[in-house]
Amino acid sequence: MLVSDYNYDLPEECIAKRPPKIRGTTRLLALNRQTGEITDSHYADLADFLELGDLIILNDTRVMRSRVFTELPDGRPRELVVLEKHDGDIDHVMYRGKLHAGDQLTVKNVADNSKTNDIITIKEILGNGTATVTANRDLTKIVADYGNVPLPPYLHRDADADDIKRYQTVWAKELGSAAAPTASLNMTKDLIAKLQQKGVQIQYLTLHVGLGTFLPIRSDNVEEHHMHSEWFHIPDETLNAIAATKKAGHRVIAVGTTVTRTLEFWAKTSKTSGEDDIFIYPGFKFQAIDALVTNFHAPKSTVLMLTAAFAGWEHLKPAYEHATKSGYKLLSYGDSMFIY
Repeated sequence: MLVSDYNYDLPEECIAKRPPKIRGTTRLLALNRQTGEITDSHYADLADFLELGDLIILNDTRVMRSRVFTELPDGRPRELVVLEKHDGDIDHVMYRGKLHAGDQLTVKNVADNSKTNDIITIKEILGNGTATVTANRDLTKIVADYGNVPLPPYLHRDADADDIKRYQTVWAKELGSAAAPTASLNMTKDLIAKLQQKGVQIQYLTLHVGLGTFLPIRSDNVEEHHMHSEWFHIPDETLNAIAATKKAGHRVIAVGTTVTRTLEFWAKTSKTSGEDDIFIYPGFKFQAIDALVTNFHAPKSTVLMLTAAFAGWEHLKPAYEHATKSGYKLLSYGDSMFIY
């Protein structure tokens, strides 16, 4: 199976460069994965597609302000992105520019570009632009004080004050992600209340989203790609709700590919906490989820392949073509799909 098979034309003007002025006012493309039928709708009307007894599962991870600007003793700048939290201290980073073990980096204050008293030391170079580090104080506190929002590179801009609020879900709780669970960025408290009033259940799990999820696949063959692992936890309350929902004949609906990967990893391994490195691509047999809310994804990406595995590429590709021709906005800050 070739990575190039999962490609589509994505015009630059179709990419959402900023969040909508009002959260939740984005569009929603509903796709019947059995027939390929497409319905144009709005994210705020998601409840129209759900039924009494359905279960929605959300990711309660919180995005760190993990983009850190530093400089070497001679003044050369180095940008770091602190990677997602695992079961322990945060000590892995991605970096731009040349670094060596032992290099000491002075953290800059993004507010005024001044030097701080914080020092990050490169402990070990791991390859592929990643390294382990130590710091003079807790790295999560340095990030909270001086870090910037880690916007996707394709936005070609630095984060501003609006991004601090909008590149975060309204229920974000467990600090540890290096990127947002983007399908949830359009969800509002009003929509959650509307869903609950209809009798839709809401439950949560945690998966700390890593930048590895969004890194390009470097092999030509899909099967040769190995997923970057991410830490997850599924509470007993959520597991009990899944069991009750399935028993009653209702649907388990994942909001986002992060929730999907977590649930399908649990279904495959029975693990409720730990490291999740499952790679879902066409041919995968889904056991946990019955429907999926997800954003539109970049060509030839792992998240596009997951979505193609669930919807069928023969249905998903025409849906993407319809979206690009019909004014939908794609990628992290863009519109969403409901695949059922």
